[in-house]
Amino acid sequence: MAVPKRKTSRQRRDTRRATHSISAERLGKCPRCSSPVRPHHACVVCGHYRGRAVIDVEA
Repeated sequence: MAVPKRKTSRQRRDTRRATHSISAERLGKCPRCSSPVRPHHACVVCGHYRGRAVIDVEA
């Protein structure tokens, strides 16, 4: 079994973990109703995606 020859330094460890942070969710704007919508997802308010209705939303 492979075993590291040397201890990983704090700088190398922290540099590797620098990209592990949590970022805010990216939101776009629905072109039909202007509500916030996740990219590549149907709008939960009006039910449209890429110009056509894909979800039946009861008003």
